[in-house]
Order: sequence, then structure tokens, then C-alpha cells
Amino acid sequence: MKSRFRWIAALLTILIGLFIGFSFNSRETQAAKKDSSVLKIGMEANYPPYNWTQPKKTNGAVPIDGSNSYANGYDVQIAKIIGKRLHKKVVVEKTQWDGLLPALTSGKIDLIIAGMSPTAERRKAINFSEPYRKSTFVVITNKASKYSNAKKLSDFKGAKLTAQQGTLHYDLIKQLKGAKREPAMRDFSAMRQSLASGTIDGYVAEDIEFESYHSVNPNIIAVNLNKMAGFHVDHDDSVTSIGVKKGNTKLLNEVNATLRTISNKKREQLMSQAVKEQPKAGNETKKENWLVTTWKQYGGMIMSGIGMTLLLALVGTIVGFFIGLLVGIVRTIPTPTTRGKRWALNFVKWLLSVYVEIFRGTPMMVQAAVIYYGIAQFWHLNLNRTIAALIIVSINTGAYLAEVIRGGIISTPEGQFEAASALGMTHNQRMWHIILPQAIRNCLPSITNEFIVNIKDTSVLSIISVSELFFVGTTIASQSFKFFPTYLMISAIYLILTFTITRIFNFIEKRLEGKKNYNLMANQVQVGTPKDAEANN
Repeated sequence: MKSRFRWIAALLTILIGLFIGFSFNSRETQAAKKDSSVLKIGMEANYPPYNWTQPKKTNGAVPIDGSNSYANGYDVQIAKIIGKRLHKKVVVEKTQWDGLLPALTSGKIDLIIAGMSPTAERRKAINFSEPYRKSTFVVITNKASKYSNAKKLSDFKGAKLTAQQGTLHYDLIKQLKGAKREPAMRDFSAMRQSLASGTIDGYVAEDIEFESYHSVNPNIIAVNLNKMAGFHVDHDDSVTSIGVKKGNTKLLNEVNATLRTISNKKREQLMSQAVKEQPKAGNETKKENWLVTTWKQYGGMIMSGIGMTLLLALVGTIVGFFIGLLVGIVRTIPTPTTRGKRWALNFVKWLLSVYVEIFRGTPMMVQAAVIYYGIAQFWHLNLNRTIAALIIVSINTGAYLAEVIRGGIISTPEGQFEAASALGMTHNQRMWHIILPQAIRNCLPSITNEFIVNIKDTSVLSIISVSELFFVGTTIASQSFKFFPTYLMISAIYLILTFTITRIFNFIEKRLEGKKNYNLMANQVQVGTPKDAEANN
């Protein structure tokens, strides 16, 4: 028993050391970035030709922070011109669309350059530069669709249309009388897949999105909305600008001064170049298996995503187990007879109950956004995204396992407590030597289940731009335009991971069960097999 707990203590010590080392290394990295004058640009890196992700540093791409990938596109080239004028190195902070504003207001990034329109709602939260591109709005649909020949807004009656979540595009569907506004989607790759599969009739986007998609799918068409009578868009809603944090007037003026030096001809040249260099579906003349092609091009990104997923799930489950163990033990401490101790214990139990209820009662995605962006915004503590992800998974897991372990403790037969008390054991001795070994063994299936859940639930951490497996899969699908094969491959990887982990924990569980022929009235030599007897000798 002592050796078992020594092993647990050693493991915990190693994890804490890794955690501290990782945190220290992260702080040094952040300090180095500040010393090297880095301009942090926030973008999806998933919206060609404005921005996209690529595995190699070609065609003037810039590094994506926290990964081995690079970003390129029209926005990236604009950012490089600004960075050159400011004498700063451009680094992209790859962030989901709905995380761009929190990232800017919390100081995680310096600028948003992501094809964003300076709408009135967004201006309440951040400042915008002068426009760096003007757009035309279209409905992208299949050539064979009955809506491809629409001439007026009412021609879209009955059409199932959607647009990107959190954008003006989604609101524009209201002007198409009779159109069915489907739920908004997170990114353009999802809309492209939905259009290809026939779940929607089209989606509202800018003309450049059509040019980008049409270069890899000639079976689509763009219906120009700006030419239709009754269609109205404010000027600010039809242009794209650069987002700057409120109060940072100096940077805003420098950005505007830089944009004025870029001629319209240069801008069109940059966009044409981006359309030409954007990721393509691949060379269709090669009869190479899609899986082989994908691994050749994106294998490094996939392995990196698998490693991050396993790191978050493993560390989160182990640290969460010790958190849950501590909380479970405290919440099962008998009520003291002394009034002061009783009140103090009840207060601690109440705090722990609040912790459990909050983290079990709110989604991990919300917790991630609040912790990662909220801490930076209100306490000015800029956590590394990986450290933040480890903290989030750990405390979330701890809340669930606290109830699991508490249930294992209180489900232990009362006779075990009474027998231990009769032997003169204290409460701590009863817990560590009698109750916890049984409770933990009984809780092992639930702990295994929590580990498996963590492997899958790490996908929600893409809200804070953690490049785990699902986030990498989404990027690959949007760059390769092979949506179904890519997501099928990612699903298979998840299945392999969870299946392997289940078998490992099943093996551990069987090892902890011990011999099934144990008899309290006899020793093992009397009831065991000849092999058991030889082993005992």
C-alpha cells in the first residue's frame, strides 16, 4: 500500500514539475516575443483568399504562433506591409471568428486583419482603420439550382440560405423575401460542405469568396445581390477594415498611414496573387489515394494535433483526479463537535460545492473563453493558451471526479468504517488505508470514462485557438476541400485513441481486482491453484 501511494506521489511531483517548467518556458517565450518587437495579427487563417493555413513557409507566408504551420493570403500580405513600416515581425494568432474580438480587447493580439467589416455593433467594442477593400455581396449556389437564375430578391422564396455566424452576411438574408434562414455556420468550409451535400441551397458571402471557391469547384455560380432592386447595404458594411483596440490611437494612426501608401492597383495585385496561390483541391491527374495525399501534405499537422489532444486529456485527467480526490475527501469529513471547527468545515464544504456546481453546470467552451480572455482583460494576466487549456481541462475534470470519488467513498459499506474505528484508527488512517483504496478502485470505470470524454471534449478548446486534433482537421478540410474524407479520417483517429485508452484502463482494472479465489477463512496455499502455491513459495 505504501509503495502504491509513493508511486502516486512521485507521479504527481513529476506532473507539477512539468507544469511549472512549461509555464516558465511559456513566460520566457512571451518575453522573447516582446523583446523581438512582434506584431500579433488575429485571423481565422481559414478563409481563402483572405487568409489560410499552409504547412510550409512558401510564397511569403508567416508563422502561426503555437504551431508548426504558416499563414498566407491577402490579409497576411497587408499585415506584412504594416509590419515592415512599423519595423516589427508579423506573427499570426490563429483564432476562430467569434474569438477575434475577445482576443483583441483582452490584449492577446494587436490587430484584427481578417476581412472584417466595421459594423456599428463592432465599433462599440473596438476601433477600425480606413477600409482596405470594398466588396460585393452574392448568393453562392450550384449552377443546377433553380435559384441560380434569380433576378430579384423575391426569386429566393423558399431557398434554404445561411451565412457565417456573427457576420453581416447572415442579417442580409432577411432582405431576401421568402427565403428560409438556416442556422448560421461557423466558417466557410462548413458552408461549402453543406452546399456540396445539398443541405442548403446557397449561402451569402462576398464576391471574393466566390472567386476563391469557384477556382476549385466550377459547378457553382454567384448571384449578385447588389444589382437587385431593394437590396441595401451601408457603406461600412460593404468594406473591410483592420480592427484596433480602443485607446490605442497611436497604432491606429500608424495603420491608417500605412494603408494610404498602398495603391488600389497594388491591392488588386495582392488579391489576384492570393487567389492564384490559395490552396487547391490537389492535382486531379494523379490517381493517388486521398489518404496518402493528405498524410503527405498534412501529416505533421495531424500528428501535432494528436499530441496536443493526448497531452490535454492525460494531464487534465490526472490533475483533475487529484483535485477531485481532495475535494471528495474534504466533503466527506465527519462534522466536528466544536462549533468553530464545524462552521469552518461547513464553509469550506460550501465553497467546494459552489466549485463543483459551476464547473459541472457550464459548458467547457464557455469556461475556456471566460478564463483565457477574461483573466487577460480584467487582471491583465496573459496566459499561454496551452497552459490555459491544461488549467481549464483539469479544473473541469476535477469537478466531475469530485462527485465520482465522493460517491465511491460514501458507497463503501458502513462496516468498513466501524471495523477501522474499532481498531483505533483515526479518520485520516481510515481514509488512506481502508476506504480510499476501495473507493478509487470502484471509481476506475468512471475515471476511464472521464479520460475518454476529455479526449473528445478538447475539441471545444478551439475557441481559444488550441491546435488540437479537431481544430487541425477543420483546417485541413478547408484547405484541401476534401471535407468528408478528412472528417472521416479524424473520426477514425479519435476512435483509435479512445479504444486504446479503454483497453489500457481495462487491463489496469483487472490488475487491481486481485485474485478471485480469496477466502477469508483460509490462506492462499489452501484455496489457490498449484501455480498460486508455487508463486507463494
